Amino acid sequence: MAAESSDHDSAKGTAGQVAESTVDSPPDTESATSDTDTATSGTDSTASTRQHSPALIATAVALPVALVVAVLVIAIFARNAPVEREPLVLGPVPAPAATGPACTNLLPALPTELGDYTKSTLVEPSPPATRAWQHTDGGDPIVLRCGLDRPLEFNRASALQIVNGVQWFEARDQAAKASTWFAVDRETYIALTVPDGSGPTPLQAVSDTITANLPAMPLDPGPLPN
Repeated sequence: MAAESSDHDSAKGTAGQVAESTVDSPPDTESATSDTDTATSGTDSTASTRQHSPALIATAVALPVALVVAVLVIAIFARNAPVEREPLVLGPVPAPAATGPACTNLLPALPTELGDYTKSTLVEPSPPATRAWQHTDGGDPIVLRCGLDRPLEFNRASALQIVNGVQWFEARDQAAKASTWFAVDRETYIALTVPDGSGPTPLQAVSDTITANLPAMPLDPGPLPN
């Protein structure tokens, strides 16, 4: 009986130890939580990468396109911006009536634009009773001179052209690719030099101004050449 009791107590003690060991040793929840957090972090990182990658790609594509557009816009504005022309240098020619009443009345009335040509600034001292017009980007000018002597080529056999009430004599300059038209029926002679390709507008506009400000006078051509 004593032996049985001893064996029974031993079994009970062993069972108690096992129970205590089971109770006193909780599962390793911290390690499990760490593994879960790691897995979650990895999932979030992958999701974030997948979420932002299209946006980054779109930005990388859009920036060069925007840069190209900006360069084109700047180029267009630069091309359309007005070009500052250099003042025009004009040499003197004999003009004995440049300070007379005819030129004094005519010059202030001249238009600032002749078709595609706009009034030019002249380098001072400029010839008296002189005006010039150029394209916005420069080039060969249209030049008006008032108060000149009778042109040597103008004689009784010269062909004349009437433009808006003014009789003009043309002197062609083949080398310069320009024509100088002389108004020959006013108090003084007026010369308008126009480069080839200027069209009829400059001569018409100046004729209108002459007609409105200077009365017509009888012609006084030179003698026929021998």
